[in-house]
Amino acid sequence: MTPLVDAETARVLADPQRLLSVLDFAGVAVFAATGALAAAREKHDLVTFAFFAAITGVGGGTMRDLLLGLPVFWVQDWRYIGVCIAASVAIWLIGRRDWRFRALLWLDAIGLGAYGVLGAAKAEAVGAAPLICIVMGALTACFGGVVRDLLAGQPSILLRREITVSAALLAATVYVVLRSEALGMADLSPWPAAIVAALCGFGLRAGALHWGWSLPGFPDRPRKPG
Repeated sequence: MTPLVDAETARVLADPQRLLSVLDFAGVAVFAATGALAAAREKHDLVTFAFFAAITGVGGGTMRDLLLGLPVFWVQDWRYIGVCIAASVAIWLIGRRDWRFRALLWLDAIGLGAYGVLGAAKAEAVGAAPLICIVMGALTACFGGVVRDLLAGQPSILLRREITVSAALLAATVYVVLRSEALGMADLSPWPAAIVAALCGFGLRAGALHWGWSLPGFPDRPRKPG
């Protein structure tokens, strides 16, 4: 019988550290594409495309590593910046397309779920407490987008009631819960935990995009007369 995956793929699936590395590159590529798309919306030049892509792609992971006291990942491996540059060039070559700004929202949704899990998993790997893992997951997924929006002159995701940060928090929380020793699930492989958690985060953001879900705002209480 022909195996479902080749030997190299099987080794990656069986090794949590290699799994994190693969997911890290994928997450950087997705977020870098959203940065380049934001630059395209403002009709910037190719250099600005690359700058937006790099800031968005590695911004969240940079803040995470600094707070955890780890070597900044892209300084240790130049390929991350290479992925950001490749994503910016790809968006530039695609040219003007009616669908590409809608694509930015859906790429962002994928990134929020995947990077929320990745940030939590990296914090878990260095022994951080569960709550800190959740915070690091949300930070990894959202900080680059915050910087991207500020540079592009757009309202920050933190100042919009639509569901964005909540999706990253959900993904990180589900991953931490599925890997929790308190629930007797610490032996669960990172793969199924990561997939379930990322799908939860993506699903929440996708529902917000499709059905317009949003979090309730602070109620404006009417003043009493007199």
